[in-house]
Amino acid sequence: MTAVLELRDAGFRYRRAAAPALDGVALAVEPGRSVGLVGESGAGKTTVLSLLLGLASPTSGAVLFDGAPLDRRDRTVMREFRRSVQTVFQDPYSSLDPRQSVGRIVGEPLASLRIASGADARERVAEALRAVALPADAADRYPHEFSGGQRQRIAIARAIVSRPRVLLADEPVSALDVTTRIQIIELLGRLAAAEGMTIVMVSHDLSVVASLCEQTVVLQGGWVVEQGRTADVLGSPTDPYTRRLLASVPRLPA
Repeated sequence: MTAVLELRDAGFRYRRAAAPALDGVALAVEPGRSVGLVGESGAGKTTVLSLLLGLASPTSGAVLFDGAPLDRRDRTVMREFRRSVQTVFQDPYSSLDPRQSVGRIVGEPLASLRIASGADARERVAEALRAVALPADAADRYPHEFSGGQRQRIAIARAIVSRPRVLLADEPVSALDVTTRIQIIELLGRLAAAEGMTIVMVSHDLSVVASLCEQTVVLQGGWVVEQGRTADVLGSPTDPYTRRLLASVPRLPA
C-alpha cells in the first residue's frame, strides 16, 4: 500500500542551530491509519509535523505525498495537497480569529481552496458543525461565545470542512480539561472511523496516544528510536528511552 505521507531519510536543521532538529527520519503514514508522535520537548515532533504539512522543506532526504516527492514550488501539486491535508493546532483560543463569525472561520478553506461558495459552502459548513456536535446557530456566533472545548470543535470543523484525507494534529487536547479532552479524542476517533480519515497526532500525553492511535513513533533528539503498533510500543517497549518515557508517567498511589 502506498503511503499517503512519507518522510524518507529526512533531516532538518534550523539556522544557527548547533545540531540538526531531525536526522535521517523515516516515517510512512498509510491511508486510514492513526499515528501518534511522542517524545520529550525538543525531540523533533513538531518539526516532523511541519515537514508533513509542507510548511518547511527538509535539508536532506524527502517528503513524499502519494508516493511522489512533494514539490512546494508546484502550485498544482500544492493545491491538491492543501485539499487533502489539514491541521488542528494546540490552542483553541489563539487559533480562531475573534473578529470573524464561526461560519466564516469554518468556511475559510472552502473559499481559499476554491472548493465551494454560496449555498453549497453554507451547507458544507453546517454539515461540518453537525459532525462536531455544535448547535445549529453556531455559524452566526463568534469564538468568544464558546468554551475552550467548543472552540476546539470549531477548529476541527474548519479542518474537516474540505473533506481532507489526512488530519495532522499538534497537541490538540493539551490546553483542555480532562473531561473535554476525552470528548475531543472520542470525536476524532469517530470522525476517523466515519470518513476513513488518516490522523497524525503529536502528543506528550501517552494516554491520549493509547486511546486514539493504532501506531506510535517515538522520537528522541531528532531520531526515531522506536515505532510500531501502539499496543507493542507502549506495552512492551524495546528502546530504553521509550521505557523511561513510560516510567515518567505520573501514577496515583495505590
